[in-house]
Amino acid sequence: MAGRNATSTRLAVCIRNDGYPVSLERLKLYRLLPDPEAAKHRQVRVVEESGDDYLYPADYFVVVRVPEAVERAVTAAPDA
Repeated sequence: MAGRNATSTRLAVCIRNDGYPVSLERLKLYRLLPDPEAAKHRQVRVVEESGDDYLYPADYFVVVRVPEAVERAVTAAPDA
């Protein structure tokens, strides 16, 4: 997609929430923050509803590419 670069927001869909039913909603789109140290441990840093970020197992999410308009809307949300 034209106009995107390495600093584009990464978005992911939650596909599992075992052990985190209150914190994670299956099939919901979440914003991921870069965290190389977490990645070494097969985790991702996810921004939750509260606007805070937490680590979760990477296999609970599938990174997705969305149209730029969706990306802008997600990053412009009040909790972003």
